[in-house]
Amino acid sequence: MKVALVHDYLNEYGGAERVLKTLTQMYPQAPIYTAFVVRNSTAQKEFKDSKIIQSWLAPILKIGKLYSPLRFLAPALWRSFDLSKYDLVIVSASWYLTKGFKVGPNTKVVCYCHTPPRYLYGFETSIQWQKYWPVRLYALVVNHFLRMFDYKEAQKIRYWIVNSKEVQGRVERIYHKKAQVIYPPVAVEEIIAKTKNTAKENFYLIVSRLVGAKGIEAAVEASSKLGFKLKIVGESAGFSALFNNLTAKKLENVELLGRVPDEELYRLYASAKGFIALARQEDFGMTPVESMAAGTPVLAFRGGGFKESVVEGITGVFVNEVNSKSLKIALEKMEKIKWNKVEIQKQALNFSKEKFVDDFNKFIQGTT
Repeated sequence: MKVALVHDYLNEYGGAERVLKTLTQMYPQAPIYTAFVVRNSTAQKEFKDSKIIQSWLAPILKIGKLYSPLRFLAPALWRSFDLSKYDLVIVSASWYLTKGFKVGPNTKVVCYCHTPPRYLYGFETSIQWQKYWPVRLYALVVNHFLRMFDYKEAQKIRYWIVNSKEVQGRVERIYHKKAQVIYPPVAVEEIIAKTKNTAKENFYLIVSRLVGAKGIEAAVEASSKLGFKLKIVGESAGFSALFNNLTAKKLENVELLGRVPDEELYRLYASAKGFIALARQEDFGMTPVESMAAGTPVLAFRGGGFKESVVEGITGVFVNEVNSKSLKIALEKMEKIKWNKVEIQKQALNFSKEKFVDDFNKFIQGTT
């Protein structure tokens, strides 16, 4: 069976790329079709051993950050790919449309949807680049036609998988498609094995791309007001000015670590007092599960995919608002609870890489 993988683009190595990485391990002979690859990026380095086929627009899109303002070219980009020679095409789709390529009459297309494009359907986005009225006007026109294209091409896809019940609801509301939930693969067993003897230290941890809509600024403000030590792992992305905003401030209690190797990341998860995840409309959220795999409880916003992984009082606590007052109450609650590391890790095992592979294979077999 000839298999091809399709992914938005390869730049930052985030949650969607970790899913793609597992798919390349499941289908090692499958090439990756993508809009473009940014040379020497974290994603490019992770997929250096894979055969990658970029679009004809790649030389333009990868210049600076033109892929965002030139996203009106996405339909032409995807239509230029002819995948009709493949028996199975697996699509890893989020914000760059990732639909519309040519397939044969017998080609089976399976879409693993991380989320419908957030900017097209009114969801909060991580990059608030529409603050100027000419940009808003441009986006209004362009997004109207992209939304039409996205919906039309989505109707041609029969098989849908989503990364959470949260996204399952979005796919049904927006595309009117039924989808099966298969939670993304987290290296739970590896993290458990490598963090057995890690001692706790006096700090809280955030692991996230340094963009908006992740609650990072609120956590930093709370750290300054409440005096707790906060470490942040993650690289700047897209048009976000968050990294510059944070580095411009004198943050006595906050340490920006940038991107770190997995071994160091696992150690940070295990040694932290608690993990903070405050995105308000998170699609799923792999990092809280990684934290739980290391035996560390999570302070999460009660919304999005966090509600599917975090268990109140067992693996973490929730906040209903993202501000210093609510964080203070939640942190005090976390300090009082005697956390059971074994129970926290047991919950994390529900989202393991092994379970993802097993569930995904069963889904593919069920489509034959």
